Amino acid sequence: MTVSFRTLNCPPIFVGYVNKNRTHYRTRFNPSMAIQLFSLLVQTDESGNLPESKKFSSSGTALRRCQNPHSLLSQANTVGIIGGVSVFSTLIFLEKLVWWSSRDGEECIPFVVCSDPKISRDLPFQSSFLLANAKHGRNHLNHGTIVENLRRKRAFLEQSGARCIVMPCHISHVWHSEVSEGCSVPFLDVGDCVSRELKEAKLKPLEAGSDVQIGVLATDATPMAAFYQKKLESQGFKVVVPDRKTMEHIVIPAFEAFNRKDIEGARNLLRIAVQILLVRAVNNVILASDEFQGLLPRHDPLLKKCIDPMDALARSTIKWAQSTGKVHQQTQ
Repeated sequence: MTVSFRTLNCPPIFVGYVNKNRTHYRTRFNPSMAIQLFSLLVQTDESGNLPESKKFSSSGTALRRCQNPHSLLSQANTVGIIGGVSVFSTLIFLEKLVWWSSRDGEECIPFVVCSDPKISRDLPFQSSFLLANAKHGRNHLNHGTIVENLRRKRAFLEQSGARCIVMPCHISHVWHSEVSEGCSVPFLDVGDCVSRELKEAKLKPLEAGSDVQIGVLATDATPMAAFYQKKLESQGFKVVVPDRKTMEHIVIPAFEAFNRKDIEGARNLLRIAVQILLVRAVNNVILASDEFQGLLPRHDPLLKKCIDPMDALARSTIKWAQSTGKVHQQTQ
């Protein structure tokens, strides 16, 4: 993959299309992968905002890509991707889209990516911050700024030709309902994707007389638990999260070990956290944190009990794109 990065006051926009004949990729995503990806940099004013003539309304009625001759991509199944706080996690999601959509010899789905690392400045989602303030009911996040930031990216992707929007970021999904409001195209929700796949799995309760229980493990347990609780309970599941002592003595130390580059220490603590939830009779554990993504080795038996929500989002995205692409071909 050839990606150019320049220092400008605007988020990098990546437009991707992969030909099925180019299959010489490596098994892990890295900046030298031979995927035809290029960056389109949009000029902004000194404050980092789009000029007035290029600003987009968050209202869906103001955006109709099929009527816009200046869209970057015009395919009916173009996917717009709002990059998350972790650029690395966004790249992993792209790898999944490329590999999984083209592994049967088909061409990779077309996509546009808006990646803005600066958003992490507005999202101080550290575990210690949340636990310290949850007890006092305080929330210092600039809610309005975050939502408006994500809405601008969503609007830009709509204007760029995206016919479906996805947001491969655990943290950003806390505001999914507000960011997706008024969107003129489908905006996939990772919680819905996970709950749908769990429903299709037809799981059985591990304890007689109880509902199927799903564990949620995240460094930001409070908001993510509420997010998944709403989605999963609507499908008849019960959500189980670590207690405060487990968070303070196992989950947060795992997060801190990861940040210190102590991968083995973070991995061992994550194993303990997963096992604690499994002892509480949960069927599966959702790893709802970028820090835990890919932390356990592929051969680890605990992975069979773990769910990466971004896998479910990638599968749903590919399913939408491929089905939409086929319908469009049939109507031509």
